[in-house]
Amino acid sequence: MTTSKVTYQGNLRTTASHLQSSNEIITDAPIDNQGKGEAFSPTDLLATSLASCMLTIIGIKARDMDIDIAGTTAEVTKIMAADPRRVSEVHVAITFNKQLDDKTQKIFYNTALTCPVAKSIHPDIIQKVTIHSRSH
Repeated sequence: MTTSKVTYQGNLRTTASHLQSSNEIITDAPIDNQGKGEAFSPTDLLATSLASCMLTIIGIKARDMDIDIAGTTAEVTKIMAADPRRVSEVHVAITFNKQLDDKTQKIFYNTALTCPVAKSIHPDIIQKVTIHSRSH
């Protein structure tokens, strides 16, 4: 079954349609690569999908542990390299919505590293993940 359809709109912009839900994502080339930078770039989506996948897989683990992590965030930093132009590093800083003990943080950290996107990204791309929990 086809997952999505991507249409080139011109001016270095695409529209990706998720066929099951009809949701759409627009991409633009970044300013440093001849684009307008008015939307996620394709490499932004790669980095962001890593964080989204990590939060999703942690969400499954948290649900199994009866821990509500709604409101947990992940900040993503993408680092580019040249020759060839590519993503060289993705840093994901996860901040949980509540104080978690060290054992639970370690479980969630290890869970994050097993997400399908993390396992699909080329091993030359450095994945730096940090875990923080909010104190109330």
